Amino acid sequence: ESLGVHEHWNNSTDKQYSRNLGTGEGIELVKIINNKITAVDRSKGDLPETFTLFTNYPNPFNPTTTIEYQLPKSDVVTLTVYDMLGNEVKILHDGLLQSAGRHKIKFNGDGLSSGIYLYRLTTKGNSSSLVNKMILLK
Repeated sequence: ESLGVHEHWNNSTDKQYSRNLGTGEGIELVKIINNKITAVDRSKGDLPETFTLFTNYPNPFNPTTTIEYQLPKSDVVTLTVYDMLGNEVKILHDGLLQSAGRHKIKFNGDGLSSGIYLYRLTTKGNSSSLVNKMILLK
C-alpha cells in the first residue's frame, strides 16, 4: 500500500530528500543492514554545517582559478565577480537553486587586466552574503 507521502529528489546525482537535507519533515533515506532498517546517521553525513565561501585557488591566478563554497541546505545562489571599483565583471552562477553540499566553479580571467577582484556569494534563503578577494597576475 501507499505510505501517503509524495516527494522528489533534490537532483538525480545526490538523491537527497527534504529530511536528509534538513529542510523539512518529508521522506528520509534509510539503510537496511542484515534485514534490519536503520535510520541514516546525519552526524556522519557529508552535508556541511555552515555557509562558507573558500579562498579561490590558485591565488594569484593566470588566467583561471577555482572558487569553492558550501551550503548547509539547498538554496538559491548567486556568485558574481567584481572589479575594485564595484563594477560587475562576470556572473558565474545566476540565482539558481543548488543542493546542499560543496560546489566548485571555474573562473577564466582572459581579457581582464592584472589586479585585485572580488567575488561575492549570496543566498536567498539566508539572505546572506560572503565576499573574498582574488588576484589576477599576468
